[in-house]
Order: sequence, then C-alpha cells, then structure tokens
Amino acid sequence: MKFYMINKHKSMVVRIVILIIVSLLIYISHTTQVLGSNIDSKEEIASSIEKIFQNRNKAILDKNLQMIEPIYDKSTKYGVWAYEHEKKKINYIESWEEKQGVKFTDILSKILIKSIKGKEDKYTVSLLCSMEYKYIYENEPQLVNTSRIGMHHLLNIVNKDGVWLITKEWYEDPFADSLNLDSLKADSIRQYISSQTSRDISNISERRIKAVEYADQYSGAANDEVYGFKYNKKYRDYNPMGGDCANFASQILFEGGGFRKNSAWNYDNIGATRAWLNADGFKAYMLHSGRASVIAYGNYEKVYKDSYKLLPGDFIAYEKKGDIKHISVVTGVDSKGYPLISCHNTDRNRVPWDLGWSNKNIKFWLIHVNY
Repeated sequence: MKFYMINKHKSMVVRIVILIIVSLLIYISHTTQVLGSNIDSKEEIASSIEKIFQNRNKAILDKNLQMIEPIYDKSTKYGVWAYEHEKKKINYIESWEEKQGVKFTDILSKILIKSIKGKEDKYTVSLLCSMEYKYIYENEPQLVNTSRIGMHHLLNIVNKDGVWLITKEWYEDPFADSLNLDSLKADSIRQYISSQTSRDISNISERRIKAVEYADQYSGAANDEVYGFKYNKKYRDYNPMGGDCANFASQILFEGGGFRKNSAWNYDNIGATRAWLNADGFKAYMLHSGRASVIAYGNYEKVYKDSYKLLPGDFIAYEKKGDIKHISVVTGVDSKGYPLISCHNTDRNRVPWDLGWSNKNIKFWLIHVNY
C-alpha cells in the first residue's frame, strides 16, 4: 500500500510537469507567431516609408505634384495639412531653382527608423531622415554640387486598402521660412549668379579649415553616415529648449576655430552664457568684442552680391521682425563660388546659404570672423 501511494504521487508529479511543459510550448508558440507578425508589419511599414520619401523626392525632381497626392489620407484634417505643406515646399524649391539658375538632379534619402508604435492598421513612426541634394548650374552641367539636410520626423500612418497613408506629419521643416520668391527680381539675380566662376579658397587659414572640419563632423542628421548623424556628446542639445544653432556655431569657433572662452562667451558643465547659446546674443557678442565685423546687412537683393566675400569660418545671422532667429556658419562654396553653410536646427551641411530662408521679411547679417 505504501509502495502504491509513492508511485501514485510520482505519477501526479510527472503529469503536472508534462502539463507545465505543454503549456509553456503553447505560450512560446503563440508568442512567436505574434512577434513574427509584428516584425513583418514593422518591416512592411519601414519599406512603405522608404517608398513615400522616394516618391516625394521624385515629385520635386519631376515637378509633379500628382505624385504626392496618393501618399496622404486627405479624409483627415492633418492629412490635408501635410499634403498642402508638401505642395508648398515643392513649389518653393522650383522657384528657388529658377532664381538660382540651377536644377536639382538627384535627391537621396537615408531613413533611420527609431521607433514604430501602434497596432493593426494605425502606427506612429519616429525616424531620422538624412537627405542628400545634388544640383547643377544650367550653364555648367558638368559640375555637380552636393548638400545635405537632416530632419527628425514623427509620422502617423494608416493602412487603407493595403496602402500606407500619412494622416499626420511633424518635423522641423528647413523650408518653413520660405513663403515665396515672388517679390525678387529673379531674372537679374539668376544672370548675376550664373556669370560667376569658381572661387579658390585653398589658401584659407588653418583655423578656418579646422572650424569647417568640426562642422562637417557634428552637423547631426545632415552629416555623413560615418559620423553616425550625431552631435558632439560633450555639449547639451538645446533643440528641445528652443534651438541649438548658436550653441553649434560657438562650438565651431571654439573647438575648431581656436577661439578662447571668457566670462561673456562660455560653456561648462553648469550651462552656457547668453553669448554662447542665444542667436542674438552670439551675433552681438562677436561684433562688440571685435572678434567679427559686418560685411553686409539687409534683405536678400541687397546682400546677395556681397555674400561672395564670405569665407569658410564666417557666419550669417538671419533676422526676422527685428530679432535674430538663426545662426549658420559658412563651410564651403559651390561651383559658382556661392557660399554654403552648416548649422543645427534644422541640421544642414554645406547648403546654399539662403535655401529655406526666402521670406521677404528676413534680413541677413553677413559676418566676417577675425581669426
């Protein structure tokens, strides 16, 4: 009787163990199926987003607004807004091409998905997009110029009849301050720019060269993939607090250009002074300290000829309604000697200095830095 009871007990234990194992196998199998389905959905979403950006780039190159309309869910208010904004951007870029005498020949997008959240047919996607723009001057088509612009996007998408559509989109648009170019005398500007030749800047000082090298390495989402699309981790990113452009310009002059910090212009582990961090404060400090001087000031038509005096390591301050809103640093020139700039917020690397800043109310401070 005792022997029977022991065997009975062992039998119960075995049954329980088997039941647990079977339950675990069922759970793991189910979890794997769900996980696999989720991975498949995310891969499909990532692929669809790549296609969306490719179509938008092609729409810009082909000047074809019909290509972008199927990308948006126009049954929603925000979907309509996103579509209308993209139309405006395409029209602006076409007008800028005409003013500049150039043609964009290729636009390449590098997409890095940060997160995909949602279920079934609705998702929110956070991503980084680094875009490479290639352009030529119409009277010099053999020379290709390259610029990079990087942005952080937040997309809401929905699947309708097997197609992923944008219902809402947020990003710091590099063309947001470009309302129109209608007020400019585009013909005379184009003729002047097209008549220019390349500029030899090989004799700039070592400090200016180092400033450019620093800007190239830390232009964030706009830099080369080899640098990881990152800012310098030694410094705080102030974009969430209103903008990082002056912080980046200060870094370029300090880390690359060799300017010394002082009590007025300083960054440490406690924080930064106004002259280091604020766009208006940075411009005022550089001028009043004697570290820089004004080349020209005024609207685009007044200063664009003087912009050819800018050298790598100089900077431009963008004024709107009497306030300096942005700082960018000159980091090169294109095949016609037209100055190219780099900056944060939004991230740019060697981009024509006025591209995205064509509001007639904007005035420009062209600043020579005394290295």
